[in-house]
Amino acid sequence: MTDEDVLELQVGQVAAGGSCVARAPDGRVVFVRHALPGERVRAVVTATTSSFLRADAVEVLEASPDRVEEPCVYARPGRCGGCDWQHVALPRQRLLKAELVEEQLRRLAGLTLPVTVEPVPGDTDGLGWRTRVQFGVRSDGTPGLHRHRSHDLEPVDACLIATPDVEAVEAERLRWIGAQSVEVMAEGAQRVVHVTSRRRGSAQLPEVDAGLVVDGRPLRVPHGVRHEVLGRSFEVAAGGFWQVHPGAAQVLARTVLEVLDAQTGERVVDLFAGVGLFAALLGDRVGPTGSVLAIEGDARACADAARNTADLPHVRVRTAAVDADLVARGVGRPSLVVLDPPRAGAGLAVSRALVELRPRRIAYVACDPASFARDLKVFLGAGWSMPVLRAFDLFPMTEHVELVALLESPRSEAI
Repeated sequence: MTDEDVLELQVGQVAAGGSCVARAPDGRVVFVRHALPGERVRAVVTATTSSFLRADAVEVLEASPDRVEEPCVYARPGRCGGCDWQHVALPRQRLLKAELVEEQLRRLAGLTLPVTVEPVPGDTDGLGWRTRVQFGVRSDGTPGLHRHRSHDLEPVDACLIATPDVEAVEAERLRWIGAQSVEVMAEGAQRVVHVTSRRRGSAQLPEVDAGLVVDGRPLRVPHGVRHEVLGRSFEVAAGGFWQVHPGAAQVLARTVLEVLDAQTGERVVDLFAGVGLFAALLGDRVGPTGSVLAIEGDARACADAARNTADLPHVRVRTAAVDADLVARGVGRPSLVVLDPPRAGAGLAVSRALVELRPRRIAYVACDPASFARDLKVFLGAGWSMPVLRAFDLFPMTEHVELVALLESPRSEAI
């Protein structure tokens, strides 16, 4: 079978990664993009392995009632890979995400639990929500977005999931000679372009109405973006991490505060703390008689976190990699923990160390259901409970979903 083969497929359930599962005539599993469960399609094979195939649906023979016309001309087979589900009605997108979370919990954590994926305030049609977009740049200076599972770039005139403030920079329509990548961050009138050169200092930059940072060097203000969340201000330098949906930080912060229910005087550890969103807000909750230790491996994020918590002397920011040894020996005996790891999850070793640490509550913020479910199994196996699990649609038009779970120690009453 060659990569050019076309298969007629009956499409089954959705799979992690945004594709749906089908079977080739020879019995191999096929992961099909641009399809929906229950459809019959013709699909072009895009990759082969000994055990499975990847394919793009190029013709729909029997359509799902949840299929819609993709609003973006680039969200097509072989083109931009940034959106998995523009062909899916928004309510069905959230149902599919719920199915993915439920399946990962059942398969990896042995837990059967109904999940509801909640929309985030400010989102109506699934478009215009992304406050930060990174473009790759071709050798001739043409910017573009990556194709699916490829280093190839798709030049675009506009990105429909980007906010109007990001699109106001018009980065897609400019030439960025000598640049490797261009990232645009925007929050209202605050707009910043962060350029990474192919060779340091080699980029020839067009005129843009935005702040400018090149290879980490600030050239024009603003050098970052300021966000307001639950009455506090947070500064994020160009290139730094912040949730891309404009409603995400507030929803996640409010949920973490609610499930932890921090009390005056309590000790909190914030692992993978980023720019200090949770640390600052929890610092307000526990007050000067309590303490918050924020740990983050990225020095640039720690610098932001230090600025964002400068008015809270009982909040300490530490630059360190989060690993099992640090949890076991370097964080003291907190009563509350925030765990907000990257996509790979906290990991089994860190999860086991947290079980031994025995905080009364952990708020686990997860961006990958599979890695979360693997970690969750460690806690459940040690007798912990998960009384709260909420799922938020922070990334419409994609298969990604954000989770916030409350994990409670079985010994919390005795601590």
